[in-house]
Amino acid sequence: MKIGLIGLGRMGANIARRLIRGGHTVVVYNRSPEPVQALAKEGAIASTSLEDLRDKLGEAAIYWVMLPAGAITDETIDEIAALAQPGDIVIDGGNSFYKDDIRRAKALRAKGLHYVDVGTSGGVWGLERGYCMMIGGDAAVVQGLDPIFATLAPGHGAIVRTPGRDPADDRAERGYIHAGPAGAGHFVKMVHNGIEYGLMQAYAEGFDILKGKSSEKLPEDERFDLNLTDIAEVWRRGSVISSWLLDLSASALAEDQMLERYSGKVADSGEGHWTIEAAMEEAVPVNVLSAALFARYRSRVDHTFGDKLLSAMRFGFGGHVEMPQ
Repeated sequence: MKIGLIGLGRMGANIARRLIRGGHTVVVYNRSPEPVQALAKEGAIASTSLEDLRDKLGEAAIYWVMLPAGAITDETIDEIAALAQPGDIVIDGGNSFYKDDIRRAKALRAKGLHYVDVGTSGGVWGLERGYCMMIGGDAAVVQGLDPIFATLAPGHGAIVRTPGRDPADDRAERGYIHAGPAGAGHFVKMVHNGIEYGLMQAYAEGFDILKGKSSEKLPEDERFDLNLTDIAEVWRRGSVISSWLLDLSASALAEDQMLERYSGKVADSGEGHWTIEAAMEEAVPVNVLSAALFARYRSRVDHTFGDKLLSAMRFGFGGHVEMPQ
């Protein structure tokens, strides 16, 4: 298929590469020209503006926007809407707020355009591992885009099928789902990221306790000088708390057990507090997720070793830089 990719940051550029490797024709645009030039050398079709991208896409155009949530995404989609033709498809693959998706879908529908929101997980590793995608939009439109999603997804891999699953629709087993109408994809991804905060916080607090066991505040015979690198490694192998986040933690600790290169001032990208807001609207208690979010706020004032591990995990999966100044 032919698709336009707008926004060539850490994930956008690798999405373009994976599509090119999968045999798709990819027209790329970025406000700064260097990423466009780099991808052109790898088989992409370069464009110098959104107008140029539209002309190179031709009829029945597909625009995939991969930009930070908020004003820049809204502005770009508005620009595309002014250029697009009825029947064209606009995809937002970033981390937009799901209520913005609902608003955009209505506005674009009035112009005869289709809107699809794709919650995309995979970080900087997606090029090789594939991307887990949670998709919102009209079912027929999403189905028509299936070759794109199938290329980007991890595929079945070596994961054993869950007993009792209906094999008729194996998209979830291949790493992507049609979650529902516009907004549903980003809503599922939002909750995914809220859960991610909680999991990361659990690892961070656990390793903080392990590190603190050598404290002089404890009786001498109760102090243990524990090897955090070995503990992370052994937990990766057969433990019930093994995960990719633990893999990333083990890698960071193997590089430097004290994690000196990380500031411990942990950022949040929006999805955490949006998840808490949704929980409040639904009257759902989310003790762990809310505590994890507030821990990130606290880390910017007074940070711990556990906060450094959070920074290390964020750098590991997403390339988020929280190094000491």
